[in-house]
Amino acid sequence: MSLAEARTLAPPERRTAQVVGCEDVGAYRLLSAEDLTGPTDPRPGQFYMLAAAERWGGGASERPYLPRAFSFARAEPLRQGTRLAFLLEEVGPGTGRLAELRPGDGLSLVGPLGLGFRPAREGRRPLLAGGGIGTAPLVCLCDELDDATVLLGFRSAAHAAVAALFGAQPDLATDDGSIGRDGLVTELLAEELQRDRHAEVFACGPPPMLEAVRALCAEREVPAQLAMEAGMACGFGACFGCVVPTRAGFVRLCLDGPVLDAATLETALAPGGGHQG
Repeated sequence: MSLAEARTLAPPERRTAQVVGCEDVGAYRLLSAEDLTGPTDPRPGQFYMLAAAERWGGGASERPYLPRAFSFARAEPLRQGTRLAFLLEEVGPGTGRLAELRPGDGLSLVGPLGLGFRPAREGRRPLLAGGGIGTAPLVCLCDELDDATVLLGFRSAAHAAVAALFGAQPDLATDDGSIGRDGLVTELLAEELQRDRHAEVFACGPPPMLEAVRALCAEREVPAQLAMEAGMACGFGACFGCVVPTRAGFVRLCLDGPVLDAATLETALAPGGGHQG
């Protein structure tokens, strides 16, 4: 697949989708909305810029000025438009306003944006590794794959409840040992790569996890695609807020990512990386 095929182009204008569901999934929220006028074929790994449609402004009773970037977890075609699902964790004012949305409310969005995951190279089996809220883009990727191994890491059993969204049966690790392996998802990954190096890793999670994935795959000469995070204000490459260094120079994640080949990186610990609040 070429880079162009990994990207579904979005109309540049902001539009409003209607929220049709917002439910607790363990420690997270799953926000669903019907986008009746946007593209119906977003690629796993692409993202949307989201904001509550009402209460624009910066005051305590208003919505923050800037939208937040979210990879979608699912995209279900409708007779007209697409039903999109996003996994939320309330960590700041922007995510807090999104978590308050209820059915019938408006969700302001632009997208899909960026470059998504590409198919595994010939002869390689897909191996998915996700951490925390970073499991979201792996849900829709797993939906597209016939046979994939899924490894997920979370803080606790409450956070690991989102593993139920996967059709495959994931192997789990938790920081507190409350479910699955007591440890890190990268420990599961190291063991899996030791058993079979004929894999291609697809990963999303916090920067320290992605750096561990990058290092593991580099050591074993296993290809990997990393869905990275950085602060974004526009999503179109105008603000340069999401610039990260690669071996070939700086790139903007909103245009050249968020999915990058691990081999292009010296490190996945880019300044400003991590989940936006």
